[in-house]
Amino acid sequence: MTDYQDLLQTIKSLQHSRLSYIELLQEEVKRSQDRPSEKIKADEDSDDSSRPATSTHHVSAPNTLFTVPYSIPQTLAVSPSLGGQPVSPELAVSLRSVLFGNTFHIFNYEWKKSFFKFREPFSDTAYALETERGGASAIQMVVQAHIIKHLLFNRPGNSTCTMKSLLEVGEKEQRRALAAALADILWTAGEEQTATVSLVTSERCFTPHLDYKLDSFTERLQLFTFKKKDDVRSFICEHIQCFKEEGSHGMILFLYSLVFSRTIDRIRADFDCTTTHLLHLSLGNFVCRQALLNLLLTGRASPHVFNGTSLNDEKDQPLAQPLHGVLTRSHVGYLFWNREQVKHAQLPLVGSMLKTPRLPIWVCNVNGTYSVLFSPNRSLLSDWKMEHLFQLYFYNGQPTQLNTTVLTIDTHSHHWEAENKDIQGDLEKKFPSVEMTIRTKWEGAVIDWNGTVPFF
Repeated sequence: MTDYQDLLQTIKSLQHSRLSYIELLQEEVKRSQDRPSEKIKADEDSDDSSRPATSTHHVSAPNTLFTVPYSIPQTLAVSPSLGGQPVSPELAVSLRSVLFGNTFHIFNYEWKKSFFKFREPFSDTAYALETERGGASAIQMVVQAHIIKHLLFNRPGNSTCTMKSLLEVGEKEQRRALAAALADILWTAGEEQTATVSLVTSERCFTPHLDYKLDSFTERLQLFTFKKKDDVRSFICEHIQCFKEEGSHGMILFLYSLVFSRTIDRIRADFDCTTTHLLHLSLGNFVCRQALLNLLLTGRASPHVFNGTSLNDEKDQPLAQPLHGVLTRSHVGYLFWNREQVKHAQLPLVGSMLKTPRLPIWVCNVNGTYSVLFSPNRSLLSDWKMEHLFQLYFYNGQPTQLNTTVLTIDTHSHHWEAENKDIQGDLEKKFPSVEMTIRTKWEGAVIDWNGTVPFF
């Protein structure tokens, strides 16, 4: 009886200090830094300067070089016999170079912990991904836009596109929507001819050399290439846990898949003299360059948001090298607003290829944070009469947003300009940045938040 009471007391005390998988992994890595035989693993995680503090509990592991916990749980690693192409050392080096501009940077903790996490099924945000403020949020929001595209306009048996249909989404439909969204983006990047999905195996594919920093993750990639879009979607759906489970590194896996679907040679051809890689370091975190955003939105890693190719500068003088903008109209659009750039007259003008997409869905970059605007009304962009008075739905991905915000947009009345014609230079101070972002598409629009507190 005493032993039983002691056991209950031990369980009760442990309940206050339970660790998630990520925390256990962090603690093991921290512990392994003092083990000579595990120096490679310790070196991998020395880059994670933003790693949070962990508990003093430890998880046991055999003291061998490759049996310490991997970057992802072994349950999320596929078998090497599945049939993929193992990544070569040359391809891994090229991948690092096109992402970071060198072979020594590796993804930090913020990226490693990022995956595609849905909100509660059959709720007011059942269609929505929960995102974090970090470098990967841009990718999550583009995928979010494609999930909305699937659920509103491509969902089987959904003849009427209504906001209600987005709320009637269960867990199974969430998985299907995510698989469809990822497949759409990859297929477009592969010029609708091929797409490649990257997964991780339990075994390392090659031994790194001196010019490459080991991360115990990239070296275990298996690449699966498909020539039919349905096959891509089915394969991702079958392995969807590799993108949506905690500890899966799902965001990095999808980014790798995107690069391999476009191919590194094509991405380099998409670039111009202003851009040599897809990510850049800002405030200690890797964030997406415009080329990566355009790759996600249009399938092409063009570095600029204007239409076409620019041969002249702002003063109409010939450029030494042409600048690459957006060549095709995307299904999902893009809107941009930044207070600081407005203040310094540096706000880039988004071209019509992105500003007026094929479907009424926009990824919004508002002061460096990402959100999505959308409408279930497919005719909004094809019938000018629809643009007099209409509703847009706004979602910013943050856990604090419990309901989708409904905005009423009035472009027919002109009292907004009349009220503010004398304060044009101070508009960015007076109005929420979300409103100013919308007005880059509908100039002078009056925006009603319908009782919701505006997002500044």
